[in-house]
Amino acid sequence: MRLSLLLLLGAASAIAQPFQFGVKAGTPLTDFLNTAESGHVNYFSDTNRYIVGLTAELHLPFGLGIEVDGLYRHLNYQSTSTGVDAFSSASTTANAWEFPILGKYRFRMPVVHPFIDAGVAFDSLQGVNQAITSTVVPLVPSHSTTSNPVELHHKTTHGYVVGGGVDIHLLVIHIMPEIRYTRWNAEHFFDPNGLLHSNVNQGEFLLGITF
Repeated sequence: MRLSLLLLLGAASAIAQPFQFGVKAGTPLTDFLNTAESGHVNYFSDTNRYIVGLTAELHLPFGLGIEVDGLYRHLNYQSTSTGVDAFSSASTTANAWEFPILGKYRFRMPVVHPFIDAGVAFDSLQGVNQAITSTVVPLVPSHSTTSNPVELHHKTTHGYVVGGGVDIHLLVIHIMPEIRYTRWNAEHFFDPNGLLHSNVNQGEFLLGITF
């Protein structure tokens, strides 16, 4: 009896509350950067396997909704360049902030509600830093830093998003695992020799928890 009452109160609360706020976390299903080696110039990158952020959703009639997220990820790449009597290496890091704005449709089913969503996303790089070490034989190494590496071409870009998942409603909590695909309009980074470029096709698994 008490459990039934709690379920009814939870359902009533969800209906009365058109706004849901919470957190999202997940992991990328694709690499942020694609790298290659040529022997004289080499690029390397390790994709950080985490995404974290906040989410908010406005519930509309007929199973519709509008969702806005703010998602953070960290990226990095390293490069080396070898000449006849010179060697240089560089390590680059940046923070990527992604802001999807999505229309959502929930299918009407008890407890578990499958959904699909689609919309646009904006991505911005902040805190770009490249540390460079250069050595010309027989001189000692020199060190420098820059916030505008030669591989950086767009600090901001936009793209189009589609996704789908399920909304598991437990009392006043919504648990929403989801898979998303984003097609970006431009690459943040690319090397003219084709050894480094941002992946414009982005897949990610996200888990949202809202109240």
